[in-house]
Amino acid sequence: MKRVLFVVICLLVSTPAEARVRWDDLGGSNGWKARTTPPACPNSLGLQLPVDIKKVSSILYPGQYRGGNYKPHGGFRFDASKNKGITVKIPLDGSLIRASRYIEGGEVQYYMVFVSDCGIMYRFDHLLTLTKKFQTIANTLPAPKKDDSRTTDFSNPIAVKKGEILATAVGFIKTKNVSVDFGLFDLRKKNTASNSAAWVRLHASDSTAPHGLCWLDSFSKNENKKLRAMPAADGKSGKKSDYCK
Repeated sequence: MKRVLFVVICLLVSTPAEARVRWDDLGGSNGWKARTTPPACPNSLGLQLPVDIKKVSSILYPGQYRGGNYKPHGGFRFDASKNKGITVKIPLDGSLIRASRYIEGGEVQYYMVFVSDCGIMYRFDHLLTLTKKFQTIANTLPAPKKDDSRTTDFSNPIAVKKGEILATAVGFIKTKNVSVDFGLFDLRKKNTASNSAAWVRLHASDSTAPHGLCWLDSFSKNENKKLRAMPAADGKSGKKSDYCK
């Protein structure tokens, strides 16, 4: 589902006291830009897997077409679990900068975007039940509407810490679809897929696609090995990915 910016709101829930680096979405091929000089990212980001790898049954690969649309993000499926049996955790210190709540398939879904000070962005979609902190934030968003996933930018991004619990249920209960979307992006630079002028033209309207990462490679070697060995969740695109080689 295509997302567009809806409105900017001021939020005073858990707003960090210290100044943080703000990253602005300039739209389309203009990419992203930090308002002030960002700190350098460490060589190892130290990302924590946002879900329990033991419950993952298959992987949606980032940087592929699914359902007729290009998806810079990927995701996790949990075919042997119930929707309420999945916990989603924050993988990296950062700030919540953008979110939406919308109705799809008769159920309210939550979409949230986070950025670290140094410019690593990650996002989740199809969050079903949020923890108290994040539900309080979500309650400030425009009321959910059917198939209307337009996003809201927070004028005061909300600080989050690695390991915080974001959600305690994912996906769609009615259709027994137990999955969550996850995307990882490096806003500091463009990815290797962007070396192709034809590819850039094809995705010129998407400010995130040129920054998309193969997040399977961003965790520990052991976790990477396990993730790579899992079957692909999309029956058509499989493991085909512009990011994962």
